[in-house]
Amino acid sequence: MVHLLLPAAGVGKRMGGDRNKLLMTLQDKPLFSWTLQAAAAADSVAWIGIMGQPLDFPDFEAILADLKLSKPVQLIRGGKTRQESVYNGLQALPPEATQVLIHDGARCLATPALFNRCAAALETCEGLIAAIPVKDTIKVVDEQGWVKETPERAKLWAAQTPQGFTVQRLKDCHEKGKTLGWEVTDDAALFERCGLPVKIVSGEETNLKITTPGDLAIAEFILQSRDEMPKT
Repeated sequence: MVHLLLPAAGVGKRMGGDRNKLLMTLQDKPLFSWTLQAAAAADSVAWIGIMGQPLDFPDFEAILADLKLSKPVQLIRGGKTRQESVYNGLQALPPEATQVLIHDGARCLATPALFNRCAAALETCEGLIAAIPVKDTIKVVDEQGWVKETPERAKLWAAQTPQGFTVQRLKDCHEKGKTLGWEVTDDAALFERCGLPVKIVSGEETNLKITTPGDLAIAEFILQSRDEMPKT
């Protein structure tokens, strides 16, 4: 069993609003409800911590009251950055926590199977990320807009979440990053900078991060497609 941390402290300026985008509706439910439902339905998840801003806590509490999850959930004060929020979440983990998954609250279409797959892989490594192969040809461009390099596509993967780690290793990496002033966009980058290996676990094509209004429309379509699939 793993413990799960959900960074949920952002505002979502690229969505064109001044409130937490996780409170926007997706099929008449808050976006964050979908994330929580999937996480709670994963057999491997024993406990959920939500890192958010206190002003959003009443809304999060209302969502939790509506969902009536059977697993323990704790609200944790988030930081100014994702990195700070995860740091705070790690300090709030129960003493018995040895393995942790970290999943962006805005990746609301992840399935319980993905959480379980990452948890199972964490039994054989100390750090991992869900990821999918890159389909597009990627160009490295300089400050003036000139193409400098075309990396080999077969070696490129698009990182997703969940990302999973042994708790003490990740705590050590965060402490080192805090001391040295490292600024990273995900926890795997901290692992890498500390010289620790990170394993790839197969992600999901539909596991997109809701960032723009267009993403919200795509998520609506994906959920509708899932509803229309025959139940087995």
